[in-house]
Amino acid sequence: MTPSPARSWPAPVPVSAPVDHGTARLLPDLDHEAAWLLTVDDAPQSYVNLADPRHLEFEYTRWIGHALDTAAPPGEPLDLLHLGAGALTLARYAAATRPGSRQRAVEADRALARLVGRHLPPPDGGITLQTADARDVLAAGEAASTDVVIADVFGGSRVPAHLTTTDAARDAARVLRPGGLYAANLADTAPFAFLRSQVATAATAFAELCLLAEPATLRGRRFGNAVLLASDTPLPVAELARRAAADPFPARVVHGAALERFADGAAPVDAAAAVPSPRPPAGAPGAG
Repeated sequence: MTPSPARSWPAPVPVSAPVDHGTARLLPDLDHEAAWLLTVDDAPQSYVNLADPRHLEFEYTRWIGHALDTAAPPGEPLDLLHLGAGALTLARYAAATRPGSRQRAVEADRALARLVGRHLPPPDGGITLQTADARDVLAAGEAASTDVVIADVFGGSRVPAHLTTTDAARDAARVLRPGGLYAANLADTAPFAFLRSQVATAATAFAELCLLAEPATLRGRRFGNAVLLASDTPLPVAELARRAAADPFPARVVHGAALERFADGAAPVDAAAAVPSPRPPAGAPGAG
C-alpha cells in the first residue's frame, strides 16, 4: 500500500499586514503544529488549529461549540450563517464535526479575508466566504433559510452598534428555520448594562434564551465574554450546563427565572439608542 503523503502546513513564521480596519497579525503557536492566533490591533480575534479543527482554544468558542454539538443529532449536516468570519474557527469546527454542512461566513474586512484565505485557507467544499457587512446580510437574508446563525462580529474589541438592535434580532429570527439556533458572542462586565440590554433585545424576537459565561464574569470580578443563545424552541439547557461545567475553565448557564432576574429592568435596544459593546479595560484580555 502506498503511504499517504504528509500534510503540508504553513511555515510557522509570524505574518503582519495592514487590513481595512487596523493591523492584523497571524502568530504561530509553537506548542501545537499548524495552530495560529489571529489578532487585529493586538486584540485576539481567532485561534485555529489546521491539524485539528475540532480543537477550540477560546472559552467562548467552546461554548458555541457545545451549542452546535447539541443543535441536532451528532454528525447531521446543518446550514450555518457566520456573521464575522475571522480565521473561520467555528466554520472549520462545523465542517469537521458535521461533514456536508453548508456554511456562509461573512467578513466586512476584505483585506483580512484575503489574508486569512492566503495563509490559512479553509478546507475544500462547504464554506463560502463573503465580504459584506453582517447587518446588510441579515437584512437581505431569505426567511427560514438557515439552521444556525452565529454572530461573532467585533470591530477591534467591540461589537458594532448596528448589530445590537431589536431589528437585527428580528432579522436573525426571520432567517432561521423553525427550531433554529442563534448564538451571539458578547462582552461586558458589571453592572452589565450592555449584556442585560442584549438579553432584553433578543427576548423581543425569540421565545427561549440562555446565557453562558464564566462565574467570575457573572459576578462582576472581570471583564469577559458571554454567549447568548436563543431559539423559538426550548434549548438543551441541562446538556449545555453539563458540557460547560466540564470545560478547563468552567462556565455557568443562566436561564429561566435567573436570566429574567439578571435582565430585570433592561430595555430592548432600538436603532436610535444603539451603542457598541463596552471597550475592554486596560489589561483585560481582548474580546473577539
